Amino acid sequence: MNALASETSPYLLQHADNPVQWYPWGPEALGLARETGRPILLSIGYSACHWCHVMAHESFADPATAEVMNRLFVNIKVDREERPDLDRIYQNAFQLLNQRPGGWPLTVFLTPDDHVPFFAGTYFPPTPRHGLPAFRDILEQVADFHRQNRDAIAAQNDRLLDALAAFNPRPAQAARLDPAPLDQARQELAAQFDAEHGGFGQAPKFPHPTNLERLLRHHALTREAGQPDTAALEMATRTLRAMAEGGLQDQLGGGFFRYSVDAHWTIPHFEKMLYDNGPLLHLYASAWQATGEAAFREVAERTGEWLLREMRAPEGGFWSSLDADSEGGEGAFYLWTPDAARAVLAEEEYAVAASHFGLDGPANFEGRWHLRVARALADVADTLGLAEARARARRDAARQGLFAARRRRTPPGRDEKILTAWNALAIRGLACAGRLLGRDDFLEAAEQAVNFIRAHLYHDGRLHAGVKDGRLNRQRFLDDHAFLIDALLELLQARFRPADLHLARELADTLLADFHDDLAGGFFLTPSDLEALILRPKPVADDALPAGNGIAAKALLRLGHLLGEPRWLEAAEATLHCAWETLRQYASAHGALLDALEEFLQPPEIVVLRGEAHAFPAWLERLQADYRPRRLILPIPACCDDLPAALARRTAPASGVTAWICRGNACQPPVHRLEDLVI
Repeated sequence: MNALASETSPYLLQHADNPVQWYPWGPEALGLARETGRPILLSIGYSACHWCHVMAHESFADPATAEVMNRLFVNIKVDREERPDLDRIYQNAFQLLNQRPGGWPLTVFLTPDDHVPFFAGTYFPPTPRHGLPAFRDILEQVADFHRQNRDAIAAQNDRLLDALAAFNPRPAQAARLDPAPLDQARQELAAQFDAEHGGFGQAPKFPHPTNLERLLRHHALTREAGQPDTAALEMATRTLRAMAEGGLQDQLGGGFFRYSVDAHWTIPHFEKMLYDNGPLLHLYASAWQATGEAAFREVAERTGEWLLREMRAPEGGFWSSLDADSEGGEGAFYLWTPDAARAVLAEEEYAVAASHFGLDGPANFEGRWHLRVARALADVADTLGLAEARARARRDAARQGLFAARRRRTPPGRDEKILTAWNALAIRGLACAGRLLGRDDFLEAAEQAVNFIRAHLYHDGRLHAGVKDGRLNRQRFLDDHAFLIDALLELLQARFRPADLHLARELADTLLADFHDDLAGGFFLTPSDLEALILRPKPVADDALPAGNGIAAKALLRLGHLLGEPRWLEAAEATLHCAWETLRQYASAHGALLDALEEFLQPPEIVVLRGEAHAFPAWLERLQADYRPRRLILPIPACCDDLPAALARRTAPASGVTAWICRGNACQPPVHRLEDLVI
């Protein structure tokens, strides 16, 4: 038993019985490294990571490897989901040291006094293979190099710290914000677009919801200008269909896996992450609103149902992830053979399912079948001589039968940390889908998740990063605050609760007080009172999550216009100025910031409805009839009080509904009749 036994992170607890003398990141381990002069071996991963499990089994559970690690290093294990700041810093360091992107498990060797990395890798095998050296050989060589080359390492560390500092944006002098990056991003995405399979670039392929939302928004922006960019819409919808029809979507249970290992979306890396599925739920609901395409609505509903069924804690928050592995290895829970499927389905159901899901073709994953849409349902119906509606009914019955049979298998492990930022992404997705699709169960789940955060993660004005088994992760990060403000603004459009608006205002003030860079603009990932690390990151580019600075800028713009608060508007503008040169260099990597830029240049249209709640649906149906991502609609019942002054002035009529419509600082006269509403 090592020093991880009292931790709450499921990932750290997976290593608590290793013979490696692991420590969590903290004063004890860092002090031991300083005292002994032994370098730090920092291992970063997460509980659903397949290759993390492989390296743990091959190396960290091996007594001989552990002996070398314990003798030569101070060994620190970090859950990247609990410490995104450490992960970001050392992933950037890996990229600088190796001139390529990193990943997990991340294996980094740090000097003991200043914690600067001097060597970094990812997965290492126990014996030489795949062009990689054996892990034990690496350990000995790194330790020898550290003993014999202190001066060279110190010089390299100085250069590395300078290079790491360059990851933070450097503000342009008196930059003028203009729409050029919006068009530049559109062109960059077109250059990367895979017209045959959808998505961007080659394998592996990730969903990148911020890029797809950017294309939907670009089409909406050009449509409003009278010159709709239909190619931007086609790139987005082509990709959304490919992801939904391929193996990236769980064809039986709903929800999306993390990424596809191939270019055509067939075989995923099988973990399911909350942080993917929240944004994808929002994206598919928005795509249905933009196109009316029924398949997008179906995917959104199935994704939301998966979230409520498999990821929701009894208290209302959402768990973090499902593992890639289960009994039988990676993906085993999701795989089929034709005989296994035939055994649980009626003959007519199997005939449709086999053709539709590819069970009548070659195996596609280690001798078994991972389901995807191999043939369109209309083609299957035509081949079998069925009406499409009859084929659909049989497909749906087969899906239910296979799903019921699969539930009898041993499921993948679930990481039951409840993370604030990831919950905020789920709340935003559920609120959007619930509002647009008329799913009250989604809206209730979103409300209850907010209630959970307020009750368990928000104490004395401090929003904490997560909780597990009642124990708080007391770290605080930019993403927790920015994502939750954004989510609350989405939820307020469906169900207005004054307490939610009050919370959004408090969080906005906390952003400015604890995270804002008052000199250069923008927001740091960590608050001003966190321990000093080798870098205080200021993330502006999207990665697996949208960039906290982009979400913060957009949310503050919306909240600032809604409530007439100049401080929030000025902070949002300063963030865009801070990131401007970085944004201009590679626009498409900054989708969240581009959304903020768009709403800075063309302020959101804010529609406040006051009146009788039973009369709101007709107004909302009209206002939500098409996709207008810059439109913010707040239906405030007449009975609501405790409103900020900017909203309290919009009083409720004696009967019916009154609408106030503002764009930026310009407001129209109030509208009292639906037939007079001009939008």
